[in-house]
Amino acid sequence: MKKINDYRKLFGTDATTSLSELKTIYRNFMKVYHPDKFQDDDEAKTEAEEKSREIIEAYHFLVSIAPETIENFLPEFKETIVTSNITDYLYKGLTLEIHFLNGSSYEFFNVPKNTYSKLVNADSPARFAKRHIYNEYLYRKATNMELV
Repeated sequence: MKKINDYRKLFGTDATTSLSELKTIYRNFMKVYHPDKFQDDDEAKTEAEEKSREIIEAYHFLVSIAPETIENFLPEFKETIVTSNITDYLYKGLTLEIHFLNGSSYEFFNVPKNTYSKLVNADSPARFAKRHIYNEYLYRKATNMELV
């Protein structure tokens, strides 16, 4: 959750910010911090490169958790959780990453450690996740690996 709050603070946004507003803020930041604007000053160019990397990372992350993005990918998410089994899960901090048999993986944010423990100890992790994780926590699609 800290990552989300930090990125929202950087952009001066909240959970209700639309994708078009986010894009406008991103473009304005990039106009100011684009490294090509600092050709004569190497130190300023280096700082601008670091800042622009941070802005780009924050933008892509915030786009991935935006309500509009989640709504657009909701049919794919629902199909994955209904038709594909869990192959693996990883818990770091308050982030739970769940990998599915179809190659997709999703990150769920602000998942308490006791919920993760219950998932690990459940007779059916898939059933537990359907009841207690999928619809309860903010998520984003992490990867979609092509199956060979």
